[in-house]
Amino acid sequence: MLGTVEAVWLAALALLLVGILGSLVPGLPGPALSLAGVLSYWWATDYTTPGTLALAGLVALGLLGLAADWFAAPLGAKAGGASTRTTAIAGVVGFVLLFVLGPLGVVVGVAGTVFLLELRGSGDPRGSLRAAGTATVAVLGSALAQLVVTGAMLVGFLLVA
Repeated sequence: MLGTVEAVWLAALALLLVGILGSLVPGLPGPALSLAGVLSYWWATDYTTPGTLALAGLVALGLLGLAADWFAAPLGAKAGGASTRTTAIAGVVGFVLLFVLGPLGVVVGVAGTVFLLELRGSGDPRGSLRAAGTATVAVLGSALAQLVVTGAMLVGFLLVA
C-alpha cells in the first residue's frame, strides 16, 4: 500500500508528464502543470524535498517556461513588424482555431491572421509575409522552449525527489 508521500510523488510525476504534453498542446499550461507537480511534492514532504537549491532551480525553470508560453508569440509578431492590434487578434484567432483544427489551428490562425491584417493595413505583401513568418516561428519556438524546460524539470525532479 502506498503512503501519502509516495502517492503525492506519483501525482507529482503525473503532473510533470502532463506538463511535457502541455508544452506541445496549445492551451494546456505545460510549465504551470510541471510547477504544480514540483510544489505539491515539496508541500507533501513538509518542505524538505526537493532541497532549497533544487527547488529554486526547478521553480526558475518553470517560470522561464511560463514566460516562453506567454510572451514568445506576441514578441515574435512584434519583431516581425506586426502591430499590437494584429498580434492581439492573431492570438484570439489562434486560440479559437485550436478547438477547430487542434494544435495546427494555432499556427494557421496566427500566421494567417497576421498576414491578412498586416496586408490589409500596409498593402505590402513581403512585409506581411515576413511578419506572419516571424510570428509562426515564435509560436513554434515557444513550444520547443517549453518542451525543453518541462523535460528538464522532469529530469531534475527525478534526480532530487
